[in-house]
Amino acid sequence: MTMKLTIVGCSGSYPGPESVASCYLVQAEGNDAESGKRRTWNLVLDLGNGALGQLQRYVDPLDVDAVLLSHLHADHCVDMTSYYVVRKYHPTGTQPKLPVWGPKGTRRRLAKAYDLPVKTGMSEEFTFHRLEGGFHVGPFAITPYEVDHPVPAFGFRITVGDAVLAYSGDTGPTDALLDLAADADLFLCEASFRAGDDNPPSLHLTGAEAGEYASKADAKLLVVTHVPPWHEADVIMGEVVSAYSGPAELAVAGATYDLG
Repeated sequence: MTMKLTIVGCSGSYPGPESVASCYLVQAEGNDAESGKRRTWNLVLDLGNGALGQLQRYVDPLDVDAVLLSHLHADHCVDMTSYYVVRKYHPTGTQPKLPVWGPKGTRRRLAKAYDLPVKTGMSEEFTFHRLEGGFHVGPFAITPYEVDHPVPAFGFRITVGDAVLAYSGDTGPTDALLDLAADADLFLCEASFRAGDDNPPSLHLTGAEAGEYASKADAKLLVVTHVPPWHEADVIMGEVVSAYSGPAELAVAGATYDLG
């Protein structure tokens, strides 16, 4: 296993009948700096409504090594409040602080979401880092890209060896996706809008736009995610394949992909 992606939740904007909101588990083998032993590293991308429950199907929450929050809308971060409870009150005792990367204001936002004092918030459970510049978590090399959304928002390019996973996060059309997804083995791209509708600007992509970006970036596989339950997924996917000639799939909760 070079890098493995598990779709924990992929419903757009709110949980749907087939999936919880956005959450993705990325795993890879790598050396542990403290023990010197090789182990599986677990990286969580977003933790939206209901995601923590489903995440436990695939990994013990205490075995997560880091969380990346693409932005601070509830469907991408609100289950961090439940995760805080797990790490604070777990009967096995005090847990090490977990690194969390997010946009500016993440620490304050999560404190307010759980009605905690803003000054202390969740700082005993999590170590908060602002998304800016590249960084590493175990074997993962991570580069955030700012994208186009009503709040500060980021997509991620994640590499392990020669394997590349690109995640758009939530975004309207932006050229940042071309660099983010360039030659990616898998481009996990949102498509929340239908072409032809009167869609608001700087919010989400249509299926056609997701396909166009995947094509221009020469992504090897496009996995379309964040489709809201109020849309028919086959309509979105019809737009995708009209704009992208490579392999494309609809994200489904529980699906796994091996990269590299």
